[in-house]
Amino acid sequence: MSYCKECGHILEDIEAEAYEKRQIFDIPPVNLTVTEHRSQIKTCPNCGRLNKADFPESVKYPVQYGPNISSSAIYFKNHHFIPYERISELFHDVMGIKICSATIIKAERECFQNLEEFETIIREKVLASPVIHCDETGMKVQGKRHWLHVASTDKYTCYFTHPKRGSEAIDAMGILPEFKGVAVPDGWKPYNGYNCDHALCNAHLQRELIGIEENYKQQWTKDMNELLSEMKKYTDECKEQVKYLDFEQVKALEKMFNAVIVKGIEENPPSLNPKRQGKRGMHPKTKARNLLDRFIEHKDKILSFLTDLKVPFENNQAERDVRMMKLQQKISGTFKTERGAEAFCRIRAYISTIRKNGLPVLESILAALKGAPLNITLNSYKFTPFSSGVAPRG
Repeated sequence: MSYCKECGHILEDIEAEAYEKRQIFDIPPVNLTVTEHRSQIKTCPNCGRLNKADFPESVKYPVQYGPNISSSAIYFKNHHFIPYERISELFHDVMGIKICSATIIKAERECFQNLEEFETIIREKVLASPVIHCDETGMKVQGKRHWLHVASTDKYTCYFTHPKRGSEAIDAMGILPEFKGVAVPDGWKPYNGYNCDHALCNAHLQRELIGIEENYKQQWTKDMNELLSEMKKYTDECKEQVKYLDFEQVKALEKMFNAVIVKGIEENPPSLNPKRQGKRGMHPKTKARNLLDRFIEHKDKILSFLTDLKVPFENNQAERDVRMMKLQQKISGTFKTERGAEAFCRIRAYISTIRKNGLPVLESILAALKGAPLNITLNSYKFTPFSSGVAPRG
């Protein structure tokens, strides 16, 4: 400061009394760096053989992109669902790099192969979990309908793609046929055929209860919806306060459940003439009666969360885990090959798992490309990403 803004007095020789600070955070221009590897070539004076030194294992071609570029491309494609063409534009505009779709696909295949062991370990983790969430959603592969299946927990995610939706696909995925804990699906019938405990998603049931109440004005659906919310509030309080369920309180809530069922039967009595005149088959049930019958038949599955605090009230975990497929197809479109769909599922399961465990996504993808995706200790939940190409022993 050279002069006073008030009177114009010269201030060049006056020392500053204090400083007011303001900071600007920015990134420097991104510049491509080139690392040249030279392999020594020597002729043996004894036998005359021409000898060439080996290049590092990661240096496979005369000219290639490094792992930072490849991992960034995989990050953009599989985490943010940016199409290949737009990734190429992004690299060109930001870094001046001309990278084609084939190069990105090749990097994805390498990452897919390096994650094979990871997928096996995560599958074992899911199988060993006391509770898993299951769901499925449609996807397009080569223009045909396929299904993305998920089995997940709050720490681990397994994805599987298959042309079928039902038991054939669930068997091929190989998790529910071996699982011995509690499975929480959305109520779709094929899930019920597996030898494990089951809990239904009450969020789905509450939406159906609201629909019946609004369209058919049945009191039992309103009462049941409010009761389920009261049960959830009670179990949430037990979890927050880290206390055991009160046996008498649980019995009281179950008694209230039974009372609402009785009210539902009164509002939806069985048909006195089940045979329809002049038509084949039974007289069709109303939507309200069908929902009521499900509450009667699956009472234990519906109230599983009330008797075991490990069991969640709803299946939101699986719904969140499959939601990304809708985003992928909305932003990037469909998959051109089954191999591409499989690669996406495995890489995306990796990304989902490391996010659930609080790890940085981009660094973890880089570690996977270098051959050491995660150091997963089988006896604990500790995850450690590696920046080097070799995992430590032990």
